[in-house]
Amino acid sequence: MNNPAPLLDQVVSDLDRVLGADALGALSDADRMHVLRIAGEAFRRIEAVVVETTAGAEPGFPEDFGCRNMNELLQRVLRVDAPGAARVVKAADMVHRDVELTSGARLPAQWPSLRGSMLEGTIGIAGLLAAVGPIERAGVRIGAADRLRADAELAGQARGYVLADADADADFGERADADAVPADVAPQATPEDLKQFAQLIALYLDPDGSAPSEAEASQSRSFTVGRLRNGTYPVRGNMLPEVYAQMQLIFDAQLNPKTDGPADLGVTFRPSDEIDGASDGEAGTDPFNSDPRNVIDPRTRAQKQHDALAAALGIAARHDEMPSLGGAAPTLVVHIDASDFAAGTGAGRGSVNNANADAGLIADTDTGTGAGFAAGWATIPGVDAPVSASVAAHTACTGTIQRVLFDEGRIIGISVTDRVFTVHQRRAIVLRDKECLIPGCHVPASWCEIHHVTEHARGGPTHTDNGVPLCWHHHRTLDRSGWEIRMIGGIPQIRGPAWWDPTQRWRTPRATLHTPTRTRV
Repeated sequence: MNNPAPLLDQVVSDLDRVLGADALGALSDADRMHVLRIAGEAFRRIEAVVVETTAGAEPGFPEDFGCRNMNELLQRVLRVDAPGAARVVKAADMVHRDVELTSGARLPAQWPSLRGSMLEGTIGIAGLLAAVGPIERAGVRIGAADRLRADAELAGQARGYVLADADADADFGERADADAVPADVAPQATPEDLKQFAQLIALYLDPDGSAPSEAEASQSRSFTVGRLRNGTYPVRGNMLPEVYAQMQLIFDAQLNPKTDGPADLGVTFRPSDEIDGASDGEAGTDPFNSDPRNVIDPRTRAQKQHDALAAALGIAARHDEMPSLGGAAPTLVVHIDASDFAAGTGAGRGSVNNANADAGLIADTDTGTGAGFAAGWATIPGVDAPVSASVAAHTACTGTIQRVLFDEGRIIGISVTDRVFTVHQRRAIVLRDKECLIPGCHVPASWCEIHHVTEHARGGPTHTDNGVPLCWHHHRTLDRSGWEIRMIGGIPQIRGPAWWDPTQRWRTPRATLHTPTRTRV
């Protein structure tokens, strides 16, 4: 066959007839499964056509059609994205066959058995790359002979071959044979199956390869922050094992503080009129201390880890051993116009400073709660786009407000309002409340921010009778979460949204983390 294009044209025409018949949506379950199996067979063969065609192209092929490289050409012809085109190019490299200079004959591919599996429709691009990936990463540490044996073994695994028991117990190097006769045939392997099997082969052939040297690991460490996109900064990087372990301990310390037995919700609630005389044993029967459907705190594990990292950064910023910047702790600065901050509309000029606890906001002190800032804007130096003005309100709640007066660009006045809880006040509040005040939240109070129950701008004092611990997440979302907090005689009370408590009663939290008592012997 000189040109397979007419046959492929016929395939496309047949597929158009299938799609145009509008019969796929009305299939029975059995017919639908059958169609999916056949479509999979066709899909893998189409991928094989693409890979084999790409593998046979000469180096100058893309330039002949006005493209810089094969990746660009495949993006335009196949209408795939750059990562999809890169996968095709990588697969083509694995099955590429060089030409012998003297005879012009095609030499065997680097992975001949897996290429055969691909051409017969057993595996597609995903299966091929999954099979060769672990062994390719070993590089020259695995010799050519062992690669060929691994190739044959992986191709047999892809086809579902199961070798006889006598062979299965032998060493890999002794039993891997391209002509091995299977004793049985199992279901064909998925790409994930091939990947796991290839990892076992690589571990056998290169037992030291999974432990890179300290120098190699150190060279590959990285942490990068991408450009602002959809309101968030993407991060990427490679962590050294000990750094990862330390970060995981930070996550565990905040997300799983209980180490003695199964984790509970950390906070129990009783009606205020029952606070006197209630025993510890009664707490377990409180229906408001259970969250079996995870509705009180619906954050995902990834979201909780983000919030844990945010809290850790704030703690690190105000730590005594943190190097200073400009004579002060590393300070987050949020800018907002004073009049806009006071009006609760937030046009987004001015300035707020915050090191999570040691903070300052250039704004008018007559302001409401953060709820009024939902549609406003503020700016943070170093951030590429404006942020919600509620960030300024949240920042100011835990820090200081610095008011700067301008007259035609000239600074004519500076004033600072101290609204930061002192170290001694924080210790007292932590001792009293022990955890974030929101039910179901296990974050220890020592990790929390101290929230002014009555806003400082409305006359609320920076006093232990007006401060409660809230974790980074619940503090930031308090104004829109439906939770309400009040202080009665210096004791915090909380009222939840109607979906949590239809009676809408104020309840007094009682932490289940008991402070151990010391007995003098």
